[in-house]
Amino acid sequence: MVVSRPVLQSIVLLLLYCACSPESAARPPNIILILADDIGAEAVGAYGGESFKTPRLDQMASEGLRLEHGHAQPLCTPSRVKLMTGQFNFRNYQHFAYLDASENTFAHLLSEAGYVTGVIGKWQLFDNRFQDIEGALPADAGFESYVLWQLKAEQRGSRYWSPLIDHNGDVRQYGDGIFGPDVLNTAARDFIQANRSKPFFLYYPMVLPHSPFVNTPDMRSLTADDQQLFAAMIAYMDKLVGNVIDTVKASGLADNTVVIFLGDNGTDQDIVSRYRGAEIQGAKGKTLNNGTRIPFLLWAPGRIAPRVSTSLVNLADILPTLADLAGAALPESTPPDGMSLVPLFERDTELNRENLFIHYDPRWPTGRPARYAFDRRWKYYEDGRFYDMQTDPLEQQSIAAGNLGREGLTAYRALQSRVRAMDGKFASGERWRPAVAFVLVGAALLISVLVLVWAFRLVRRMPDS
Repeated sequence: MVVSRPVLQSIVLLLLYCACSPESAARPPNIILILADDIGAEAVGAYGGESFKTPRLDQMASEGLRLEHGHAQPLCTPSRVKLMTGQFNFRNYQHFAYLDASENTFAHLLSEAGYVTGVIGKWQLFDNRFQDIEGALPADAGFESYVLWQLKAEQRGSRYWSPLIDHNGDVRQYGDGIFGPDVLNTAARDFIQANRSKPFFLYYPMVLPHSPFVNTPDMRSLTADDQQLFAAMIAYMDKLVGNVIDTVKASGLADNTVVIFLGDNGTDQDIVSRYRGAEIQGAKGKTLNNGTRIPFLLWAPGRIAPRVSTSLVNLADILPTLADLAGAALPESTPPDGMSLVPLFERDTELNRENLFIHYDPRWPTGRPARYAFDRRWKYYEDGRFYDMQTDPLEQQSIAAGNLGREGLTAYRALQSRVRAMDGKFASGERWRPAVAFVLVGAALLISVLVLVWAFRLVRRMPDS
């Protein structure tokens, strides 16, 4: 059969149209970013943790990318601001429990790239109890919908039993027998199912396993101590993460969804974990390795080769990674301080990064300001302290440069140069105190003086014996 030229041209044009039409174009992956509240790497089985049961996270690690050296800030809000904006804290961290409403976030980038954006879980970025400030609400930060605990400080009800949760402006007080993490997990799964036909970005900052330590629906005990309650909360957190992955699979989205699981800082200081045969004290709020080293997992069947990476990575890497996955342009006015982790999806590839830098200025009673750089073994602080984290993980004895061998001296010079090259300074070199604290101290001193004056006058009026 002979095909005429006009017919042939029509066929070619039709094929080109089909190949170029939006419907046939490869859809960018859905992205789910899960942020657990107060969990260090030592609490997860896949990292060598022996105290707590985390089968779903362990499975996620075995099927995806486990980053051995993933780091956050030592405290929650500094981590969350860094995570959402991709920038070091000295650039934009202003107050605890606060994100400036003018900041560019990962939600803005993905929304502009055509993603449906939602946030479900813990917010705590609008204000705090001590300062008269107003930061970002979800819409300011680029989210189209939300289901949140503690959107504002005035909504600081329970996050666990009988929770107070804001559903897109509808603040609901749940009754006895309702567990807040279940409400939030159901909302996360509903968001996935409702948006299965279009690219979506779900940011899921969980409320677990942050204190107060409580019973869960899977463990009810009147005699359990904090250690046992924390173990139950870890197990329940793990179960809820599994629910999300199960929903992705059941919705037929597993082949085109990237799930990321992170911690926001180290484990609570009241918790002890057994890790690779040793007892590890939680170090939340501290600049110790256990205060910043977190579980850092990426799962995407067919997209990520299952492996363990030894690259040094941190929360600032998430924004450029999401932009890379979505094909979104990075903001020119506020370029991120991190780098995309997408190259690590390929087997045997590692990042060309020798060390990490942390600027930590908590502006909260927990933790002292510090600027430091570290690699997989050594750590250098701006004030000159230098530690071998392998032999001195609690940083009890600073090593003088003159007492270092060749390897240590090389690391000392490289880390010192990194810190000296970084911009930024502290709001204060001391531990932060709210203004109300100074008022209370002043009032206490005034009362003490008045009591002493009264006592002195009373003694003078007493007759001589």
